[in-house]
Amino acid sequence: MHEPIDTLWGLLEHYSPSCHESEAANWLVSHMKELGFTQSYLDAVGNPIGIIGEGEKEIIFLGHIDTVEGEIELRRDGDLLYGRGAVDAKGPLATFVQALTRLGPIPGWKMIVIGAIGEEKDSVGARSIVDQYQPNFVVIGEPSNWKRITIGYKGSAKHELYISKDRFHSARSNDNACEAAFQIWDRIKQWTMQFNANEDQLFNQLQVSLQGFISGEQTFHDWSKLSISARLPLQISPEEYFQALSKICKPYTIEEMSDAIPAYLAPKNTPLVRSFLAGIRELGEKPGFVRKTGTADMNIVAPVWGCPTIAYGPGDSSLDHTPHENISIQEYENAIQVIIHSIKKLVKQL
Repeated sequence: MHEPIDTLWGLLEHYSPSCHESEAANWLVSHMKELGFTQSYLDAVGNPIGIIGEGEKEIIFLGHIDTVEGEIELRRDGDLLYGRGAVDAKGPLATFVQALTRLGPIPGWKMIVIGAIGEEKDSVGARSIVDQYQPNFVVIGEPSNWKRITIGYKGSAKHELYISKDRFHSARSNDNACEAAFQIWDRIKQWTMQFNANEDQLFNQLQVSLQGFISGEQTFHDWSKLSISARLPLQISPEEYFQALSKICKPYTIEEMSDAIPAYLAPKNTPLVRSFLAGIRELGEKPGFVRKTGTADMNIVAPVWGCPTIAYGPGDSSLDHTPHENISIQEYENAIQVIIHSIKKLVKQL
């Protein structure tokens, strides 16, 4: 007989940084078979998939099985379970698996758990499934604290600015490539401050950060390169952001380093949201909403699928990516109960 903690412990026991998820994914497929899932398999890109029930209506529970790098010793200290991914986001993924196991098949409904690969890198797992499903409802597995529902994530963009200038004697007053780079960076920061001048909430602000700087010399020129990352609010699309940045950086060019992702904000008044609010109240707590300043697979799938979507899962997101990552076992259990209550209420409405 499997205990709820077995799913979480097993996932944490299989270290799975991005691009190295196969052992954890295979373990989860086998574990879901043992738990009685109707189907359990790896898809074409390596996402572990578990299905309970059959029907025309679908609910997808999309978590991610990869983590950032940095293995943490798996250990339990009272109510806390330490391990890489305990919060981000094997805790939420294990919550999905356990909740559906307890719910069992619901007539007319197909419930699908997906442990997407690559979320911490390029979201290859989520990108590979957007044209394979057309669900009625989606729950994204990310930590929000079991008493809160996440309805929004900011977008993201990464790019590099390369500057090359003819070399000259250091006794002259000309700006070299390094100085030119930091002058442009100052212009970018000034533009960001102007953009955010009337925005008090961080979710609505444009955040631009310098992630790296290198420079060098060649025979007839010197060069510098800035690596820049941005968190985009709803008010500016990736296209608008790059257009503005290109003007600021003239005569030098900006190179995009990955596909930019727009921000996403889900509506609050949906059957899915109402069911989860009721599910949290069922356990005697007052629910709340969260809009996060990071980016998640929600940004990728929700605009394509166009159905009610939330992100939910146990865990303190301030511990994401840290060497102290841990999750409360009681919170994990509470989140399982919330999902069970919520899905029962949801299917009764429809």
